[in-house]
Amino acid sequence: MEQHIFGVAEVNQLVKLLLDGEPMLQDIYVRGELSNYKMYPSGHHYFTLKDPEGALRCVMFRGQASRLRFRPENGMKVIARGRVSVFPRDGAYQLYCNSLTPEGAGDLAVAFEQLKARLYAEGLFDPAHKKPLPPYPERIAIVTSSAGAAVHDMIRILRRRYPLAEVVLLPVRVQGAEAPPEIAGAIRYANRWRVGDVIITGRGGGSMEDLWAFNDERVARAIYESELPVISAVGHEPDVTISDFVADARASTPSNAAEIVVPDQEALKQWLRTASSRLERSEAAQLSALRRQLSALAEKRVLRDQAAYVQDKRMELAHVQQRLGDLSAGLVAGKRQRLSVLGAALDAMSPLKVLGRGYAMARGPGGEILRSWKDVQTGERVSVALGEGGFLCTVEEPWKKERTAWPRKK
Repeated sequence: MEQHIFGVAEVNQLVKLLLDGEPMLQDIYVRGELSNYKMYPSGHHYFTLKDPEGALRCVMFRGQASRLRFRPENGMKVIARGRVSVFPRDGAYQLYCNSLTPEGAGDLAVAFEQLKARLYAEGLFDPAHKKPLPPYPERIAIVTSSAGAAVHDMIRILRRRYPLAEVVLLPVRVQGAEAPPEIAGAIRYANRWRVGDVIITGRGGGSMEDLWAFNDERVARAIYESELPVISAVGHEPDVTISDFVADARASTPSNAAEIVVPDQEALKQWLRTASSRLERSEAAQLSALRRQLSALAEKRVLRDQAAYVQDKRMELAHVQQRLGDLSAGLVAGKRQRLSVLGAALDAMSPLKVLGRGYAMARGPGGEILRSWKDVQTGERVSVALGEGGFLCTVEEPWKKERTAWPRKK
């Protein structure tokens, strides 16, 4: 019997038929660690599952990959579900993956943490970006389902607490694949047309899958980009969504959002009553003080007798004039006395006084005062001043030493 020789493609096709015919391999779960994970522009994902003993090539086509709730990363422990078959062209068998679930945690939980970490790194949760809520909003935009109980609870509380505010409902779906774009679109619409002073977005409680629309990146970015302040009110107190981190304020429930977005009218009335009472007391105290001041002024002499006031001022003026006159007279007398003293001292030092006591003052031909016998020459004419009058004379003989006897004239 002649041995049949197979072509490569025939062998690959035979192996494929064998693998496709094994029921156990048509719906199999495989646990492993992601490696060499690549996403191609076509939308297909290629990766390898490995453990310490081996590796398995895997592919997830675009249709299945679009349903992933998280972003697969190398090193992540996962459980893959699919079928094992052969790609005839390459002759390599691989796992055609239908779903991928993180091991030890649900895919939603992993997707939540991944998106949370990424948006936090981008600064979408930064407190500096948070806008303050208006204290007395005139219009409140609510982005939620019109059929849920949450919107009715919010409207009821808003009407009770602050009926002055107008409520504008922007109905959207809050669950399902269509919910995220509708919620994001309603938030952008509210900003574009300024339908309110503040936005409340949220829904009532439910499972993580029910609340997932508020963990969508599109909703998170719409809240972050909103120029109007946004309050996130999703689920119950334990429920936490991405929108809670991005929003300007978080409410534990939709009802709580209605309580924090507006003041309580009863509290406002009480505050107004208290302020009015304080104002009345303040005005009464001020009026009382003014009355006392008026009474005190009325008792003053100047108001009771105007002429007396003028008379008092005249007396004060006369007193001041008397004091100024006394001060001026004393000052003049002191100056005169000092002038007399200085005049007497000056007179005592006058050369005329010296001449009056018998002394004389001689001046040379040029009028200079003669102080020494050296200042004159024999034959020069000098003038001599006496205490009374004087005379001219001619120098006959200068001498150096004092003489007590005068030479007689020949």
